Amino acid sequence: MEQFMVKEGQYLAVFNSAHRVMKAEDLLKSKGLKILLIPAPRVLQTDCGLAIRFDEGERREVLKTLAEHDLMPAFISRLQGGNYTVQEETT
Repeated sequence: MEQFMVKEGQYLAVFNSAHRVMKAEDLLKSKGLKILLIPAPRVLQTDCGLAIRFDEGERREVLKTLAEHDLMPAFISRLQGGNYTVQEETT
């Protein structure tokens, strides 16, 4: 279960459908990016219940890849000071 935990400073890409998040996961992994599909924290109240977790070092390439394939998430959230803050509304 610890692998699903979000560490301070990590990002979550939150999608509005399970289909889109799984398609995004496949795409990002095929590019060799270090991401992980995890259950979304309840506090984020997601429609599909899943999110893609990634670190700061992957952020630029993750967003670039998703944008190039028209797979932007509903929003990006980051764990800061023990709270999730929305970094970007993408829809």
